[in-house]
Amino acid sequence: MSGDADPVAAELADLVFQVAGRLRVSFNANAAELDLPPTQALALTLLDSPTPMRDLADRLSCDASNVTGIIDGLERRGLVVRRPSPTDRRVKHLVLTEEGERRRAELRARNHAKAAELFALPPQQRRQLRDLLAALLPAED
Repeated sequence: MSGDADPVAAELADLVFQVAGRLRVSFNANAAELDLPPTQALALTLLDSPTPMRDLADRLSCDASNVTGIIDGLERRGLVVRRPSPTDRRVKHLVLTEEGERRRAELRARNHAKAAELFALPPQQRRQLRDLLAALLPAED
């Protein structure tokens, strides 16, 4: 059955991994410029509102115990605080500090600028690529 593999699908997978690799390299470089390890930078970009630690672990695709170390580092930098959930004191919500929000905005702006360079296609092709990639992902609830 492996001989029947779609060569176009294989090529698409290779190309997507190459593009993702370039995005990752630039993300890591942007994080380093802001004195953030990549995992802390990624966590910072994912925190938009008070977020339970379990939810962040799910978004990072890691065990909740790993998030503790990541958040410890962000807390030491003054970028995040832990607050008890208003409905369950056993649950800790992660909240960005003012400096955390500023650093997140700077990181996102740098990443968006690099992405614009990487996806330097004519506007119609850029929209078409966006739509094709979006069609591969399930709709969020």
